[in-house]
Amino acid sequence: MQSPALPPSMLSALRRVMRPLVRLMLRKGVTYTMFADLLKEVFVEVAHREFRLNDTAPSDSRISLLTGVHRKDVRRLRSEGDTVLAALPANITLGAQLVSVWTTTAPFCSVPGQALALPRLASVGGDCSFDALVAKVSTDIRGRVVLDEWLRLGVVRLDEQDCVHLQAQAFVPQKGFDEKAAYFGHNLHDHACAAVHNLNDDGQPFFERSVHYDALSLASVEHVREVVAKDGMQTLLAFSHLAAELESVDEPSAEQRQRITVGLYFYTEATDPDSSKTPGP
Repeated sequence: MQSPALPPSMLSALRRVMRPLVRLMLRKGVTYTMFADLLKEVFVEVAHREFRLNDTAPSDSRISLLTGVHRKDVRRLRSEGDTVLAALPANITLGAQLVSVWTTTAPFCSVPGQALALPRLASVGGDCSFDALVAKVSTDIRGRVVLDEWLRLGVVRLDEQDCVHLQAQAFVPQKGFDEKAAYFGHNLHDHACAAVHNLNDDGQPFFERSVHYDALSLASVEHVREVVAKDGMQTLLAFSHLAAELESVDEPSAEQRQRITVGLYFYTEATDPDSSKTPGP
């Protein structure tokens, strides 16, 4: 049942947010029925976890009242157990750590942000080799295993001299749908959490800003895209370097540990000729 106090702007914003997600679902064969079932699970899960009274789990009836999901379905979904929010896969977590070391730590970079091409084998490059890079982060996995996976994902390339080149200054798989989907879920989740937090006026707001223009030529868009790719990546690398330095000296307890996500994105599409012009930030 729709609340009479629900602002029309809320439904308008949700409709806009859902469009690209529905576009993705239709392309990947996710039907409305499949998504409705998934959404039902999420409604019940969030109500169960986050809408408690006096730290007491809500009853099936209260969850049904809050969510609009039939009590029979609430009971069934709760009996199946809580859904754990999936963390990033281990290969992505390891990959992000390796790229962070490669781009911020000597002897693997010339200056922070400038990853060097590394000889593949330690027998050739010694402490400044791809094998040494992998060993610095993990002694449980061989450099060849990481290299084969990264070649598959398009993260690195191997030249004729058997040197490994980082294709981008961050661990962003160019291939491999499962890996890209993991980043999709992680990044969109955290961005949405920040935006929802700010919309609720609950505590100190998170930084979330953007600029938007609607009367640029294609050539100008490409120019802006190139500058964002270059300067934006340097900004993110500086944040990564700062966080890595702080993490190396921080000693929080397990209960005090915090994670962060800092992101930057660029998007362009044809301007709607019927839309009103709203230039600038």
